[in-house]
Amino acid sequence: MSRTKTSKAWLRRHVTDAWVQKSKAEGYRSRSAYKLKQIDEREKLLGRGRFVVDLGAAPGGWSQVAAEAVGSGGRVIALDLLPMEPIPGVQFLQGDFESEAVLAAVTEAVGGRAVDLVLSDMAPNFTGIASVDQLRTAALAELAVEFAEQVLAPDGAVVLKVFHGVGFDDLLKRLRRTFLRVAIRKPDASRQESSETYFVALGLRDPGSRGGNELGLESDQ
Repeated sequence: MSRTKTSKAWLRRHVTDAWVQKSKAEGYRSRSAYKLKQIDEREKLLGRGRFVVDLGAAPGGWSQVAAEAVGSGGRVIALDLLPMEPIPGVQFLQGDFESEAVLAAVTEAVGGRAVDLVLSDMAPNFTGIASVDQLRTAALAELAVEFAEQVLAPDGAVVLKVFHGVGFDDLLKRLRRTFLRVAIRKPDASRQESSETYFVALGLRDPGSRGGNELGLESDQ
């Protein structure tokens, strides 16, 4: 009974959500499109001709924003375990990013070209146990960072969804060892009651000098 009540409450909140209504009015597949838009307004990550890889892309809100921003001269590769309806200008691969074969397929699709931006809105199937869900989300983010280290241009960037809690601090430390600047962002389109947060990491450190900690964390909080 409680689950049913919770589900109904979530549905009511969802259909009346201003960002959901805005996404429908403006043709975006999800309210999350505005999370990326708001992060980009501050960080200036997207632009004409850029190469973007979108991990955990379905239903496609972030890929839509990325494709609009990079234009016909850019490129967007999207990946998700779930199917996704085609988006003009987006190459979609379906599979589990935790699979070696799928990771190899994404790497092959990149084709050795330097990527400007890796996006990861990946999340596991939630169990409802906060500590477990946080840890599994952090593990996916770690995989995204490992991938980004291999494919990003020296001045490239990565945007990662994380949750406050288990694994948060360890991932932050990893990013600070790997990137020149790391920021934490909570866009307005992200529900305030959610512990969902986004790390934005910019500029790969030189492989020979990674591990320094000269620069600190920027935060909206």
